[in-house]
Amino acid sequence: MFERLSVMLMKEFLELRRDRWAMFRLIVPMILQMLVFGYAATFTVHHVTTAVLDLDQSQASRSLISHFAATSRFDIIDMATNQREITSDIDHDRAVIAIVIHAGFSRDLENGKSAPLQVIVDGTNSNTALIALGYIAQIVANFSTEQAASRVFPSRSGPAAAPVVGISLQMRPWFNEGLNERWFFIPGVIGTLTLMQVVSLTAFAIVREREVGTLEQILVSPIRPVEFILGKTVPFFLIGLGDIALVSFVGIAWFHVPFIGDPWVMLVGSALFLLAVVGMGLLMSTFSRTQQQAFALNFFLLNPFFILSGFAFPIAAMPKVLQWFTMINPLRYFLVIIRAVFLKGVGFAVLWPELGALALLALIMLTISVLRFRKSLD
Repeated sequence: MFERLSVMLMKEFLELRRDRWAMFRLIVPMILQMLVFGYAATFTVHHVTTAVLDLDQSQASRSLISHFAATSRFDIIDMATNQREITSDIDHDRAVIAIVIHAGFSRDLENGKSAPLQVIVDGTNSNTALIALGYIAQIVANFSTEQAASRVFPSRSGPAAAPVVGISLQMRPWFNEGLNERWFFIPGVIGTLTLMQVVSLTAFAIVREREVGTLEQILVSPIRPVEFILGKTVPFFLIGLGDIALVSFVGIAWFHVPFIGDPWVMLVGSALFLLAVVGMGLLMSTFSRTQQQAFALNFFLLNPFFILSGFAFPIAAMPKVLQWFTMINPLRYFLVIIRAVFLKGVGFAVLWPELGALALLALIMLTISVLRFRKSLD
């Protein structure tokens, strides 16, 4: 068995070595996609086009406007003079945010009253709108703190008012002190690219053998079906390990994502993830007779697996039915493992539930895939 399996593996690697275009497809697209996703995958919003209507025309209102102009989050593109100009800017997509400062703004501040500030948001892109509103809340909070401090200590020579007792918030993020979003997204990109690459390679390779007729030629040889399955899947398992190592190196060297965990934990988690992914690709091949069918099935399954993995959308915010469906998604568990190993440095004692889930998924998928594949051959 081992002799026949070694011959099968040698055949696969010789085919890969002779096909220079295949080597190119395995390496260059992964690096390019890593670079593109690394720069494009972000929730940070910069240069939000903003229109301002200042009906107060006071020192306080101009000071508030300067707080918005001083940050790269907002670009003030119009200092409107009336409400119709604000409406026109929003309707014609010239501005995403409109800030209206009503008359009496500075008077209310001087009297210690709450000074209302109107913010109009284009809600067509709800994600950008919510993030921009968060930035506005921070700027207004800082402005309010400055105004409160100026009222408590009006001048160096004048009498000081009674100090205002407040809460001083001191944030101390763990594992990502600078709150760098790339540190969160890059490990997720590694798992996502590996999933797409290995599933596609496994499914297409076996379907291609069936489509060109070489599958029957191999099966009439002394090699047994289980040896054929191992010979076709082991190379893609090793390719997957190489892909993970390659894109991890790019993430660490190019994007400076720290890797503080144990490489052995990463290796075990990657191996279990790849076994589940190879099983998924093999299962897809049993439902496909042509490469076109494999491509359609690949597109049908991988997109939901990506969305329901927790890569960008929190699983806890999904409906209960979808949360249950994510439990059969190997990418969900691998993202937890790879992010924890990269950023937290945790080990087997913490990650054993995810590792156990991946091992169970790998066992189930490989068993079902092998049984279905043997049935389809029969």
